[in-house]
Amino acid sequence: MTVLPIRLWPEAILSEVCAPVGQDDMSRLAFDMLETMYAAPGRGLAGPQVGVARAMFVMDVTWKEGMPAPRIFLDPEVLWSSPVCVMGPEGCLSIPGVTTMVSRAEAVRIGWRDLSGARQEETLTGFAAICAQHEIDHLRGVVTLDHLSPEARAQAVAAIA
Repeated sequence: MTVLPIRLWPEAILSEVCAPVGQDDMSRLAFDMLETMYAAPGRGLAGPQVGVARAMFVMDVTWKEGMPAPRIFLDPEVLWSSPVCVMGPEGCLSIPGVTTMVSRAEAVRIGWRDLSGARQEETLTGFAAICAQHEIDHLRGVVTLDHLSPEARAQAVAAIA
């Protein structure tokens, strides 16, 4: 496996809507993305963050506290979102050193395909729900800064420069 370079905001690919994966074999890229995520060290990583504008992400929300539990999501979609939202701090591997407060649904039901092409569905809660929403945002060309008010965004951008 290979550790890939992580694209940094404001690179254009981070603002692009990703193309579907479809039936393409993304195994090699998915395993390289997991290796990259662990090396970063992060808990989630989306295709555009490694320069691939395809609708896929990887995540492992438990590895820092215990055993690794890597997950790979191809062509994910949010099927349902809890009406209850939680506000919390979020960092992003593509915006290092910047933490923003983002409101997210407390729970989401997502559908995706796994590497074998099988359709999967699961309701995620807690940090897993937040992480999945963050990564799905990347697939839509949205970064954490896009969730901020104009004033808060200006402050965060000033901190990056």
